[in-house]
Amino acid sequence: MTGIEQIAAAFAGHGKRAALMPYLMAGFPDLDSSRRIGLAAADAGADLLELGVPFSDPLADGPMIHMAGTRALEAGVHTAEVLALARELAPAAPLVLMCYANPILARGVERFADELAAAGASGLIVPDLPLEEAPAVAGACEDRGLALVPLVAPTTPDDRLEAIGRRARGFLYAVSLLGTTGERHGLADSFASVVARAAAHTDVPVAVGFGIATGAHAVEAARAGADGVIVGSRLIRAAAEAHDRGEDPAPSVGAVVEELAAALATEPSR
Repeated sequence: MTGIEQIAAAFAGHGKRAALMPYLMAGFPDLDSSRRIGLAAADAGADLLELGVPFSDPLADGPMIHMAGTRALEAGVHTAEVLALARELAPAAPLVLMCYANPILARGVERFADELAAAGASGLIVPDLPLEEAPAVAGACEDRGLALVPLVAPTTPDDRLEAIGRRARGFLYAVSLLGTTGERHGLADSFASVVARAAAHTDVPVAVGFGIATGAHAVEAARAGADGVIVGSRLIRAAAEAHDRGEDPAPSVGAVVEELAAALATEPSR
């Protein structure tokens, strides 16, 4: 199957309220740990994996993911190492790479897409790539069967949302709130309308992220109509805390993913 087809199959066959997509930072706490974390997440019930590429100016990311990326960069983890890690993780679950635009442009769009496809990845998220500047990356991904997954925000107007949703491949990433990634005590009041508006303007699944940290949050997102939920900072924190205790972080992350998967697997109340 193409990467686009792999993502579609994951959303169609997850058997839960919504597909679960954990985010991990490549190279955090180190490369081998991030490999074990990814495999543990897949074993614990992840339907897809999002793998972050460390970047020096991660404008969409809050302090936890920013910290993880900084530590990975300080350890010498760059694009080549991330692609090698993607190759190891892709057999475990459909894998979507999250990469800012600069590393892609520095490597060359065609070369990057070739390497991403060769690694077995299913798709790509570029959070700082606006619609108007996306055609070259979108075309390179389309030619290789990869999904270029766009993001929409609470402030995205309907005409722009329609244009983004029409060109989305794999799924549409609905940002649940204004601001950066990070754990919140509760989801923003507007997140349900973001999901509904996104779903009304696209034919692909809608996955919601930014701020989801607990099973209750995940279920709330699913009840609001999200086809998938993306969890990042909570898992990075679990990895950091285990590492700081001198423990293997993979079981700690796996336990959180298992809790999230169990919450999403619960039958809806009647």
